Amino acid sequence: MSSKRPNQLLFPPKIIVGLGLRKSHSFDVENGPSGQGRSPLDGGSPSSALVLQNLPQRRESFLYRSDSDYELSPKSMSRHSSMQSEVTQHAEDLIVTPFAQILASLRSVRANYINLTNVPNKERTRRGSSDRHAHGLLNQASMSPQHHQLSPGASRGSEDGYMKLATETLEELDWCMEQLETIQTHRSVSDMASSKFKRMLNRELSHFAESSKSGNQIAEYICSTYLDKQQELDLPTLKVDHVDTVVKAKNIDKTRPMCQISGLRKLKHANSFTGIVPTHGVETPYKEELTKILNDIDKWGIDIFKVNEFSNNRPLTCVTYTIFQERELLKTFNIAPHTLVTYMMHVEDHYHRDTPYHNAIHAADVTQSTHVLLSATALENVFTDLEILAAIFACTIHDVDHPGLTNQYLIQTSSELALMYNDESVLENHHLAVAFKLLQEENCDILDKLTKKQRQSFRKMVIDMVLATDMSKHMTLLADLKTMVETKKVAGSGVLLLDNYQDRIQVLQNMVHCADLSNPTKPLEIYKTWVDRVMAEFFKQGDQERLLGLDISPMCDRHTATIEKSQVGFIDYIVHPLWETWADLVYPDAQEILDTLEDNRDWYHASIPISPSSSFCSTKTEEEEKFHFHVEEEVESHSSAESEQSVIRVPAANQEANCTHLETTPASTESSNGHLDPVSNSNSKKTAVE
Repeated sequence: MSSKRPNQLLFPPKIIVGLGLRKSHSFDVENGPSGQGRSPLDGGSPSSALVLQNLPQRRESFLYRSDSDYELSPKSMSRHSSMQSEVTQHAEDLIVTPFAQILASLRSVRANYINLTNVPNKERTRRGSSDRHAHGLLNQASMSPQHHQLSPGASRGSEDGYMKLATETLEELDWCMEQLETIQTHRSVSDMASSKFKRMLNRELSHFAESSKSGNQIAEYICSTYLDKQQELDLPTLKVDHVDTVVKAKNIDKTRPMCQISGLRKLKHANSFTGIVPTHGVETPYKEELTKILNDIDKWGIDIFKVNEFSNNRPLTCVTYTIFQERELLKTFNIAPHTLVTYMMHVEDHYHRDTPYHNAIHAADVTQSTHVLLSATALENVFTDLEILAAIFACTIHDVDHPGLTNQYLIQTSSELALMYNDESVLENHHLAVAFKLLQEENCDILDKLTKKQRQSFRKMVIDMVLATDMSKHMTLLADLKTMVETKKVAGSGVLLLDNYQDRIQVLQNMVHCADLSNPTKPLEIYKTWVDRVMAEFFKQGDQERLLGLDISPMCDRHTATIEKSQVGFIDYIVHPLWETWADLVYPDAQEILDTLEDNRDWYHASIPISPSSSFCSTKTEEEEKFHFHVEEEVESHSSAESEQSVIRVPAANQEANCTHLETTPASTESSNGHLDPVSNSNSKKTAVE
């Protein structure tokens, strides 16, 4: 009797204009909502809130495609009809996260129960909504759909309709029970969404990998970079042919002593600024040009490479100083201007200028992007000054002392950092250690006027945000945010109260993550420059892996091709789902950003070259060059819903030979204006993902 469960459920939008609630700004990150000496981690009564809006129809990511091959469901049409809202003037939204779907089904069961039994329809009392004003907001919209009563006494002439509704209601309830039975007690409900999204991504990447040899390498990169390996241990495994299980590096120096915090260098600017600090924090012969471009510091997509050029190669210092001035953070936290500049110059000196991508220009770009995202109308008065300070600070230091190598490389080579941090978010932990150590240097403590409690809260928030920039946490961040947004929509309130630390830091983590993955949302020429840079960095790692006798990481072999296809895959499977969810949260503020992202995706898609035949440049047959995927299904006796989960392991050994461009391309060089001038043939096709 059961049918396959659809990937999405329709639910009515509940648009609540809670202006008074939004402007309450009563959350104290040091003391909690009440401000009466509470812990910054405690929840409490409602405070600053974020009002969720209804989104217009536009291109949707793979998250909205059918997942019916994996999930069982009762009759879907009855759910769709039961979730209709009496507010008919708005279009329907879709929900894709499992926990929100469960809530939607239970609301449907409740409505059907009322229809079947003809009991009085009383509003439910919500726990945790003691604030009278907030409680009123939550209940302005109808909590249950309106139906014509179909009680036993009133429907004897339509017994079939009565039994049909009763049967569908029972199926709906059975499905909810099955889903709830699969939840493991040590995991959050958002893990249900994370597992589902990973399953769907693996299926998409499996098809993508089969489309071409280059697709296989791109899929391998996405899997190895954006999926948390620790979490994958709980998922079914996939056997891959021709994969070496043990990777050993040659010629690695094992005799170096381990230091507490590596990468720290002698400071140069301890007494640089004892007088008046320049307008934008840096001395430059291009003051007018720098001022002109920084006048647009509040706008999305400024040319950060010109900022680098006009700031005398001090983009991070001048951008951060300008933002602190713009937001009056110096005044709010009593930070001496010369102290901020001194600290930022020390931080900037610990970014490696010879690292093509993860350098001070990237840090400045992420910092400025986060500044713009914080200024969204939907987030007005939502975050405290201390939270804003922590977010901006986290962006400035989030890649400090980055060596231009991936976490996977550091782990595979048993590097000092990997040993120190036990293979867990190796670089992210290192960035934090360096940044907080630099605060202890002379004339660098920008937090010296904060209270002890403020410093503790600041440190915790910064740590949480920077650790979330580990790209292997991407799917978890996305699932957490989407579950939170959809759960509030299904609950009928349409309001994110953000009245506890976890919800607030979750939004901030995703904001910084969006800024870190914002290159494809910038003007096309700027985006293309970032692609050149990330590929130069990847190729440097690939060259080093070749010298050490390691398997070359996906996207790091300069002899492979298809930059265009890799960007399309990167946008489709990583960037678009993330920004789509963020745009849902802050609608309509991010709509132009989404438009640019889609335009850039279309440009790269239209630029994908026709793959030449490989028959004349390879002695292997097509069948030999294909890697075969054998999925093992893990069946749990208590969970039919989880039995069909699968995860793709793409072979690390796959390297596509580019028949049309086989020469070794030297690393790109950096021009004085901050752009990379590729030394290679301009017609060569490289592969880029970031």
